[in-house]
Amino acid sequence: MSVSLELSSRPLSLRLLRIVLFALVLRLVVMGFLYDSERLNPERYHFAFAGEVGRIAASLVQGKGYGNPMFEDTGPSAELVPIYPCLLALIFRIFGMFTKASAIGILSLNCLFSALTCLPVFFMSRRSFGETAAWRAAWVWAFFPYSIYFAADLIWPTTLTTLLLAVAFLAVLEMQDSTRPGAWVKFGVWSGAAAMSDAIAMSVLPPIGLWMCYRAWRNGRRWFRPALGAAFAFMAVASPWFIRNYHVLHGVVPFRDNFGLELFIGNNPDTSHFRTAYLHPVHSEEEWQQWIQMGELRYMRRKQQEAMAFISEHKRLFLWTSLRRAIYMWTNYWSFNPEYLKDEPFDIPAIFLNTTLSALALWGLWIGWKTLGATVVPYAIALFCFPVVYYVTHTDDYFRRPADPFFVVLAVYAATVWLQRRKQKLQKEMAQD
Repeated sequence: MSVSLELSSRPLSLRLLRIVLFALVLRLVVMGFLYDSERLNPERYHFAFAGEVGRIAASLVQGKGYGNPMFEDTGPSAELVPIYPCLLALIFRIFGMFTKASAIGILSLNCLFSALTCLPVFFMSRRSFGETAAWRAAWVWAFFPYSIYFAADLIWPTTLTTLLLAVAFLAVLEMQDSTRPGAWVKFGVWSGAAAMSDAIAMSVLPPIGLWMCYRAWRNGRRWFRPALGAAFAFMAVASPWFIRNYHVLHGVVPFRDNFGLELFIGNNPDTSHFRTAYLHPVHSEEEWQQWIQMGELRYMRRKQQEAMAFISEHKRLFLWTSLRRAIYMWTNYWSFNPEYLKDEPFDIPAIFLNTTLSALALWGLWIGWKTLGATVVPYAIALFCFPVVYYVTHTDDYFRRPADPFFVVLAVYAATVWLQRRKQKLQKEMAQD
């Protein structure tokens, strides 16, 4: 993260440590209130514990390899990238499979990941927008509701991906005015780690990398060799997974193989909810039997063919639903239908929070563009590129969370500028009086 030199100031170190510790304790306390013993329900191979993540982790502990993400031994899998399931497998080895201790252990790690995200939030904000905005952004992240809730309640790669994506983005900011190969290699390493936590990171990091190459070229600086170093560093982290997938699945699967299923779930005649979960093999016996009979990779390809056929026949519905998904990603609004709100009772406050945060972030981006120019382009890429894949597949309430640090940093910057201008206006009025 390259914070060693910046943390050499003892007061700075202690202030940041206090924020991180406060954020961690807050999340652990909330975890105590949210913990649900239903997570230990043994039905359907303990699927309630952590879904596919838990099943893959159990398969690893049992010596069956990285696979079997559902209810039976179906063989090798690439439904999820490896870092988080392997981390949960380590927790299982220490505390036992599907135990209360394991649940508390992995949720505590989630809380730690979320609390540590205060650091890249602080440093990216300080580098881009100054000291005052940085401290405020770090504290806002410590209290940020989504950061707290999903860390304390969801066993999924979300909080780890959020941390790694934020650190990779911080590495990008360090590259803006540097041709040092080390800065670019660091970006490649962190990008690989983020992608191996959740492939959604690839919607943001390659476009930002290309922008950095373009900017270096425009400014007459070396870019090809540093970019090549970043690419090699990325491949050093990611290629073992690619090779493994080709070897065990007998096909080219760079990250995950489930795009076809995600496309199928989100593109069908039923748009009453933002996800038609009943079409997933987890909830559909018919789909599950198809998975068993065809195998994972063939099943995913079949679902993609079915989804593409539906989209081809219903182009207007696809465009309309994609627009609704885009609105949902930015505002959390899907429907005010009473039946829908029965299933999603917290949507009303969530709409207010997400819409306000999005509006402030866009305002902060606009202010940054007018005052700082092209240095804010990486933030624009992060905001606008991150959710694109969800516009065409399907969405969920936790899908946007890895991009939240960018929204928080920009929103706090906008609020800071507004407060500074208001203060200056008041001082000017007082001076005139």
